[in-house]
Amino acid sequence: MVEILKKQNGATIRDLAQMLDVSEMTVRRDMDTLKAKNVILDIPGAAVLNTQYTYEVEDDAYQLSMATRSHTKEKERIGKFASSLIQQDDCVIIDNGSTVEYLADNIAKDTKMTVFTCNLNILNRICNNPNISIIFGGGYYHPDTTLFESAENITLIKNIRATKVFASAAGVHDTMGVTCMNNYELEIKQTIIQSGAEKILLVDSSKFGVIKPCFVTDLDIFDRIITDTNLSEDWVQLIREKGIRLDMV
Repeated sequence: MVEILKKQNGATIRDLAQMLDVSEMTVRRDMDTLKAKNVILDIPGAAVLNTQYTYEVEDDAYQLSMATRSHTKEKERIGKFASSLIQQDDCVIIDNGSTVEYLADNIAKDTKMTVFTCNLNILNRICNNPNISIIFGGGYYHPDTTLFESAENITLIKNIRATKVFASAAGVHDTMGVTCMNNYELEIKQTIIQSGAEKILLVDSSKFGVIKPCFVTDLDIFDRIITDTNLSEDWVQLIREKGIRLDMV
């Protein structure tokens, strides 16, 4: 987006969405982040670079909207397959992360179910489905992941018993386990995993062999892993040796 705005004086939200091949909601979310950093000016319906600010890419920063656009085809297949596992009257918990967005996008409109989430990006994708009963946890909002964090959330999650938990991860390692980027995610992730009868990990193959700063759980706790077909044979063998069901889509 910044590169486009450097080449022209400004652009509307609709034009940016078309040029970047993303939704207008994604453009608005990125614009909010750039406005908070004073990179662009606050002009309704449009984006214009702030000429007083020098923008540098933050390589270590995690932005959900950026993560959503990486390995898109793989994540779409993973999300679509995961959504097919949801049955009538299921109570599911959907974790935060980019891959689970595609799960939320693909939930069948005629499936009557209950969904718990703490994430605005997931809420936005299911809130207009009349067949979904939504339980939403609030608290302090983290715009980089769209996660709401609070002690009350943890209490709420502990009182939920879900048929399925769809979890995500930033890294999966054979000895270091499943990891994420931020400390504030940890307790919510760990609690939702404990609250589901079937624990399903949604993660594209680029995350395997990766270690991120915050340890979530051991890989063995998951009943099922859904990933793409680029997963190496070594990982396929390791996962199956652990007795975890593996779906490569």
